Order: sequence, then structure tokens, then C-alpha cells
Amino acid sequence: MKTIRKVVLLSSALMLLVLPTVTNAEENSNSPLHWGFKKGENGRQADAGRMFEVILEDHGAVYKGDENAKDLYLTFDNGYENGYTAKILDILKKEKVTAAFFITGHYLKSAPELVDRMAKEGHIIGNHSWHHPDLTQISDEKIKQELEMVRAETERITGRKHMNYLRPPRGIFSERTMAIAKEAGYTHVFWSLAFVDWNTDQQKGAQYAYDKIMTQVHPGAVLLLHTVSKDNADALENVIRDLKKQGYSFKSLDELMLKKAGMKNPMLY
Repeated sequence: MKTIRKVVLLSSALMLLVLPTVTNAEENSNSPLHWGFKKGENGRQADAGRMFEVILEDHGAVYKGDENAKDLYLTFDNGYENGYTAKILDILKKEKVTAAFFITGHYLKSAPELVDRMAKEGHIIGNHSWHHPDLTQISDEKIKQELEMVRAETERITGRKHMNYLRPPRGIFSERTMAIAKEAGYTHVFWSLAFVDWNTDQQKGAQYAYDKIMTQVHPGAVLLLHTVSKDNADALENVIRDLKKQGYSFKSLDELMLKKAGMKNPMLY
């Protein structure tokens, strides 16, 4: 009996040592996830599915807004400059639209004057990491370094000390990377409208970009466009004007987050 009791006590002690580790691993899984969704059509919202919806909710992330409001959130990814961002900024200024630009270290180093212009014209500057790596394949400390390098250089160029939004490179993420970013003060911003627009040697004309956007658009859409695309730059003005004619309003990510938080009077925020 004494031997049996010792075995039971030893087993219980081992379970107490092991269980916390297992629980922590489950909470911060590093299994790579690749962002994707069923595209919106005929005014119906895009749908990322239950699994992604739960993960995003757990980590305070977003990919679309209110299905009952004709609000749109225009975002761009800026990995490098290809000569079209100034035109895009001109259009946004003309149409009085605020957008978010997710930038990399390469962009900060090669086009600081455009980053400064984004800030001065009231656009949100988001973090797209310094080297554009798969964040699930690097250490916690390296992730923090990637994000901080972008934040610090953006502050040096624009004077803005804080960055609030992160878009993971290549749309690859995990619960571990989301937790690290959230701890560093970032909200993950994914998207609910996109198409293959980043291949600079496979541009198909402004009408192609226009059609891809207009057929997927839906209330609450977070649009992802790449500034390297000539098609996007050429189509953007007509896209904005025609969506306004359809009753859509372009809002900022800050407005999306205020609405998500359920604040009745954003002016008090």
C-alpha cells in the first residue's frame, strides 16, 4: 500500500508540473496561420470563418467593420516604392479620404519624404515589420525588434511616437505572434477585400483593378491595396468617387476601433 501511495503522489506531483506548460502552449500556439476568407459579393460581407473569427476576437484584431453600415476602411501595404504613392496621396487629398499605410524598413529608408507626407496629410502609418519576415519563424525578441525598428524610424522621420496597428507580413501569423504584438501595443489589422495586385510585371489595366474592387466591396470592408500597382493608382479616383455615389463613406482605422469598442461619444476619447 505504501508503494502504491508513493506512486500516486509522484504521479500527481508530475501532473502539477506538466499541466501549466501544456496550458500555456495551447494559449500561445505558434502554428502558422495564413489569412484567407470567402470573398464578399453583391454587397454581402466577406467571411473568414469561425476559427479565424474566434482567434481575432481573442486577440482584439479586426478584418472588417459593421455589416449594417456602409463604411469602408482603405489600407495600403508599402513594401517598397514604385513611383505611384505620390499619385495615390494626391487622390486621397483631393477626395478627402484618410487611409492607412503599412510600411516596412525598406520603405522608410528609401522613401522617407513620402512617409513624412503621409503623416502630415493625416494618414495612419502602420507597422509591416522591418525586414518583412514570416513572424512565426523568428523569436519573440526578434519580433519585438522588427516592430520597434519601424516605430523608431517612423518617429525619427515624422515625430509620431506611437504606432497602433500591425499587418503581419505575407498574412502569416500565429496566436504567439499576435500575443507578442498585442503586448507591444499593436492591434492586428487584416482585410476583407483584396486581389493579386502586387505583381508589377503582370499589371492588367485600371479597369481590371476597378472591377476587382467593385465586385467585392461590402459594408464594413477593410480594403488592402498595394502601392506598387500602377493599376491601383490609375483606378483609385474612380473607385472612390463611384463608391461615394453608392452611399459609402471612407473612415479611418481609428474610427473602426472606436466603433468596435462601442464608444458612444468618440470625441471624449
